[in-house]
Amino acid sequence: MKLLYITNGITGIGGLERVLSVKASYFADNMNYDICIVSLNEEGKESFYEFSPKISFRTIKVGRNKLKYLSGIRRIVNEFAPDVISVCDDGIKGFVVPLCILGKAKIVYERHISKEMFTGGLPPNLKQRIFFMLMDMSCQFYHKFVVLTNDNKLQWKSRNVEVIPNPLSFYPDSVSSLNKKRIIAVGKISVQKGYDRLLEVWKLIRHKYPDWTIDIYGAGYFPVNGEFSGDSKNVSIQINKPVKNIKDEYLSSSIYVLPSRFEGFGMVLVEAMACGIPCVAFDCPCGPRDIIRDGEDGFLVENGNIEQFTERLSLLIENEKIRKKMGEKARHNVQRYNVDVIARQWDRLFKSL
Repeated sequence: MKLLYITNGITGIGGLERVLSVKASYFADNMNYDICIVSLNEEGKESFYEFSPKISFRTIKVGRNKLKYLSGIRRIVNEFAPDVISVCDDGIKGFVVPLCILGKAKIVYERHISKEMFTGGLPPNLKQRIFFMLMDMSCQFYHKFVVLTNDNKLQWKSRNVEVIPNPLSFYPDSVSSLNKKRIIAVGKISVQKGYDRLLEVWKLIRHKYPDWTIDIYGAGYFPVNGEFSGDSKNVSIQINKPVKNIKDEYLSSSIYVLPSRFEGFGMVLVEAMACGIPCVAFDCPCGPRDIIRDGEDGFLVENGNIEQFTERLSLLIENEKIRKKMGEKARHNVQRYNVDVIARQWDRLFKSL
């Protein structure tokens, strides 16, 4: 099968790029797919994540003339002649792709963000409501409209919506010992990720656990009166630059925390669980409630409930037996996100078209 991916870029360090590298490489290496990935304005750039050498890459140079985007895609589609086209573009231009493509190719849309991520977690304003209305209308032009969680599915009116979650980036042979007094969080430094809420939690209990540390791995800067720092070790929470081999950092930690206000999926949760780490997460839209089985492999906390989050985190810090039991369950339960499982779901969808 010939599969063409259309995306904004593959050289970034975000979740979409990571997931695309995992999925596309698996299809090429294990399912004999002929894959081409089209990105924008990336000529001469190196991808952050590793892709299979069997995959071919094309890039379209798009300046102020946005028509070059559509004409470039049409040209590549005609040259590559795919059976299926998968559009990974969360912007409005992704919704017009079916209108510019002629031929027999079936077209799938992959939605990697929730509506909350688009509005910043706020109620949509008039412009955003009009935008969502146009998107609801446009998604009818796709043969399938794929979202990551059940919460995401409820946000769209079209009958062609289907849920396929992201695959695990890794499932290591070893697991964390859960003996190190280290808590970890991974993700960009932003209001969405809720690190200010994590700081509120930690302020309430850090005096009880002076030998425990919290490490955040993410790009950006969050100025909160010196409480966050990338330099001094005498602060509440340590911020570190993103690293390619984040797996090693998970394996050196004992608890994962996700204080986000909203998510698109929560890839970091399944990665941590694959390393045998129990998670504490706010039950925010969209993702955590699909991933964590509350009280079994981690804790789901009412969104914004600082006191409850503090209690659950304290329980995992103080009770090694519970921590290890939940970590073991997390490692087992997260296998439903293994790439071979998720790839088979995609393979069935593509072949059904």
